[in-house]
Amino acid sequence: MVDFHTHVLPGIDDGSSDIAMTERMLERETQQGVTHVYATPHFYAHRRSVQSFLDRREGALAKVRELLARREDLPKISVGAEVYYFGGMGRAEQLPELCIEGTDLLLLEMPFTQWTSDMVKDVRDIRKKQGLRIILAHVERYEGLQKHRSAWEEILSMPVTIQMNSGSFIASGFRKHTQKFCLSMLNDYEDCIIGTDCHNLTDRAPNIAEARKVIEKKAGRVRLELLDRYTEKLLGV
Repeated sequence: MVDFHTHVLPGIDDGSSDIAMTERMLERETQQGVTHVYATPHFYAHRRSVQSFLDRREGALAKVRELLARREDLPKISVGAEVYYFGGMGRAEQLPELCIEGTDLLLLEMPFTQWTSDMVKDVRDIRKKQGLRIILAHVERYEGLQKHRSAWEEILSMPVTIQMNSGSFIASGFRKHTQKFCLSMLNDYEDCIIGTDCHNLTDRAPNIAEARKVIEKKAGRVRLELLDRYTEKLLGV
């Protein structure tokens, strides 16, 4: 089982604070049946250069590699980045360096604002001019902000992969709307993938097993199996 979207690398962003927390997070992943974790720390172009980010990521990854050398029971780690949208990114030459390692897959975090025609153009350029495949991070977090739907609908009509957070499937109370939205996306879009987007051991802990139970109960075992097959094909695992 894969957890595609995580912040388990120590001390690089607002995720795991140190290698001890990383170890406990990976232990929880193992307990839930996860065998492969994708570490996708935040990248913000306005905060640091691509090279600076890659150097910091490599330093954090080195600590995890030392951990995995001692703990063979923990999941395998692959790295990438959760790249926050910036204007003109469709023409940014170093964008491929931020893809999931060994792939042409870019995990793209869109702005938490009304999407615009300029954003549509950039997403299109990432695909057509850069030749990269796009995974839209936690799509459910943007939907309520799109009062004007044209840009939203245009981007989702492109051949992109829709990533949703596992926690959104297990929402309760006033967040039931989010769960309903995610289940509807599974029904309407075949190219979907889920990830925990875990940051810590408390309010944003690894929780993929619980989400999978909800998906199986609400959407059916066949849909869960299709989700797994698509994930394996997409990531080549």
